[in-house]
Amino acid sequence: MCGAAVSEPDTTDTTILTGSAYRDDRHLAARQSLYRWQQPTYDLPGLVLEHLPIRTGTVLDVGCGNGTYVTRLRSQRPGLTVVGLDISPGILATVSAPVVAADAARLPVGDHSATAVLAMHTLYHVDNIDAAVAEAVRVLEPGGIFIASTNAREDKAELDDLWARAAGEVLGVDRGPRRISLSTRFALNDAPQRLRSHFAAVETVELPGTITVHEPEPVIAHLASYRSWAENIGVPFDATLTRARDLLQHMIDRDGRFQITCRGGILLCHTTRHDDKARYDR
Repeated sequence: MCGAAVSEPDTTDTTILTGSAYRDDRHLAARQSLYRWQQPTYDLPGLVLEHLPIRTGTVLDVGCGNGTYVTRLRSQRPGLTVVGLDISPGILATVSAPVVAADAARLPVGDHSATAVLAMHTLYHVDNIDAAVAEAVRVLEPGGIFIASTNAREDKAELDDLWARAAGEVLGVDRGPRRISLSTRFALNDAPQRLRSHFAAVETVELPGTITVHEPEPVIAHLASYRSWAENIGVPFDATLTRARDLLQHMIDRDGRFQITCRGGILLCHTTRHDDKARYDR
């Protein structure tokens, strides 16, 4: 049999983003927690700090979610004014002020008012990505930096295979649709070239790794966090999740582990090719 027809989930739907997917940080935390089993480990807020040598000025964290980066930057760079922005007021409830509910393509700040703008695993949720990047350019000071992050298309391919196999068995076809992959719209494969149309210089910091689990639950919790987009994926979500757990347990019993190959990265984007380094010593 051939695979089942499936519609692509709308990962930019504002109603879903604010009403269920990011109404609070429960689903985001489930996706983040899977990386506890990754090697090598990456301190992503620490990497941002490493590439953000400024000591004073304003940093906008666009799509700040549960405030992971906001909290770390405020703690280690008290001279910075760090503002968290997110389209979902609900997820901002646990983030300390100053925070603003705002659309990434319509930032409520003046021109050239920020020293740095962050968009960490955010741009694939924006309806018009280029408009959001252009907005970041608008609010940046001359010589400012834009730091974004995302995953490659082949990131966590093993989860694609697991989900497609489970969905296929539930639907009675050879192979079901792939799992929901949020980063597809702004994949690491193409993102650098896309950003070069807005910035004078773009550098990619690759962050490869391998997640190894010895029980199904961390993976199942990660997959379950995509429930908000499940209505359009063309499979019975709960039944597929249950079948995925059974398949995963079988593989762990057979092999002693289940491994997932990760390929993510951080993109460092400069408004000018040669920054005024003295400005960073303030």
